[in-house]
Amino acid sequence: MKMHIKEFAEFTGVSVRTLHYYDEINLLKPSFVDEQNGYRYYDESSLMRMQEILFYRELDFPLREIEEILSSPEYDKLLALKEQKRLLTLKRERLERLINALDGAMKGEELSMNVFDNSEFEAQREQYSKEAKAKWGDTAAYKESAQKTAGYTSQKWADVSAEMNSIMSEFSQCRKDGLTADSDKAQALVKKWQDCITKNHYTCTKEILAGLGEMYIADERFKKNIDRHGDGTAQFMSEAIKEYCR
Repeated sequence: MKMHIKEFAEFTGVSVRTLHYYDEINLLKPSFVDEQNGYRYYDESSLMRMQEILFYRELDFPLREIEEILSSPEYDKLLALKEQKRLLTLKRERLERLINALDGAMKGEELSMNVFDNSEFEAQREQYSKEAKAKWGDTAAYKESAQKTAGYTSQKWADVSAEMNSIMSEFSQCRKDGLTADSDKAQALVKKWQDCITKNHYTCTKEILAGLGEMYIADERFKKNIDRHGDGTAQFMSEAIKEYCR
């Protein structure tokens, strides 16, 4: 799929002016710009990113926050979608309460002001925003990653994901084979993991790596994602990383 900016704007329901602005702030770059005429073109990966942007906009996230979150090397799309669904469900429930209140008001029933209370949704959204920025925020690593990955195609992202999943599977197999986290093979895998992050995202120092290792088990969402390769994989990776970073 290859769409000219006007076609992409019509398809997504976003104005051409907005797309120009998204390009300017690095929120959504065209997949290709014709050097001869300056025309912008968008592809499947552009559409997928636009969908994610629109989900966050529906939740009232500022554009700068969305750009920081989506461009982070640690961004997990599946986990983000699950959290977005939870927040949108809260938003839907509030709208349903308002509609029911309007129905009641039309029948002459007394209207409770509590139906306008949106504090639960706002609190949950704020909490998610803080968590997302803490994990995927504006750090030196993030800036390096944003620059390095700016030109990644959808195929490149698929290759990076496959490489990381392959290493996690190796960690899982290492654990199943009865090897310890401080074994030579496990430590070699940690080095392989560190090099993979450095190559594809940002310079993964031992300090950063140690923090990632702790997050893999402290955050249930990351733990669940890694444990797709086998129960206990996240714990094993975390222990191996801790040993490596001593």
